[in-house]
Amino acid sequence: MAEIGKNSVTKTVVGEEEQGQRLDNYLLRVCKGVPRSHVYQIVRSGEVRVNSGRVAVSYRLCAGDVLRIPPLRVAARPDALADEIIEGAALKAELPILFEDEAMLVVDKPAGIAVHGGSGVSFGVIEALRRQRPQARFLELAHRLDRETSGILLVGKKRSALNALHELFRSGGRSGGEVDKRYWVLVKGRWMDPLRNVRLPLLKYDLPSGEKRVRVADEGKPSHTVFRLLARWQGFSLLEAELKTGRTHQIRVHLSHLGYPIAGDEKYGDFALNRELQRGGLKRMFLHAKKISLPHPLSGAPLAFESPLPHALGDFLHHLSAVGEQDYGPAF
Repeated sequence: MAEIGKNSVTKTVVGEEEQGQRLDNYLLRVCKGVPRSHVYQIVRSGEVRVNSGRVAVSYRLCAGDVLRIPPLRVAARPDALADEIIEGAALKAELPILFEDEAMLVVDKPAGIAVHGGSGVSFGVIEALRRQRPQARFLELAHRLDRETSGILLVGKKRSALNALHELFRSGGRSGGEVDKRYWVLVKGRWMDPLRNVRLPLLKYDLPSGEKRVRVADEGKPSHTVFRLLARWQGFSLLEAELKTGRTHQIRVHLSHLGYPIAGDEKYGDFALNRELQRGGLKRMFLHAKKISLPHPLSGAPLAFESPLPHALGDFLHHLSAVGEQDYGPAF
């Protein structure tokens, strides 16, 4: 990876590890400290060239491509840079690694941390990992979790492994073994079915503010979640959600549409209930990526990982058992 010049044009040749990466993601990684808006501006204005020609920010790099990058000055304020360093150090301390080999990382992501910078967030899990491992030539997210969701997150350490993980998720494992993703989720209401398949199409749309949301709509993409009842109290139910497809906000929107909003969900939940829950000690959304099993992206060997329920969520289940009658499932 070339050092980006502050006073002169930089020319660099794309290697095999960068092949297939979007141009904007590549530039955001190598142009550290340069505002995201400026990175997009220099691509759209033609100051960034690939093989002497103009390309879109969505262009996928090929091995052997020659990139021209104009001089770039980092104009970060000292206090802003200090804030980023502090935030990065905090993230480094809060990122337990469940598994690592030459192909991939399995991270136990805490709630409240974005998986990547952007949309008003300057620092996320992937930026923290790159800072934590400056010698790593390649670190890219294999999938995503919402900022408010905790649990298992996969990161590719090689382009070949990342491509294989993407294909596994796209195909649901059909191309080389089964991918099984399970979440634990607490919902408002008394869920009665021990097992329920929910097939509701989901459509992305924009609010007037520009914020992206999802709703159930006939013209949406096919979406399938399997819910299993784990425990039930007077006013709440603990479910296991198995993702058969991986749409944005799939579990949250399916449950909200069915009348069982997730406890603490600030986008699709019961906002009055959320305020009560905060006073009662639940200050986050109760959605946790608990388990995943899949074939290894390179060797095909079976892998299985499990993330323990965070203390904040486990403590709230104990609170429910202490104050309310539990009529289904094991005691917590």
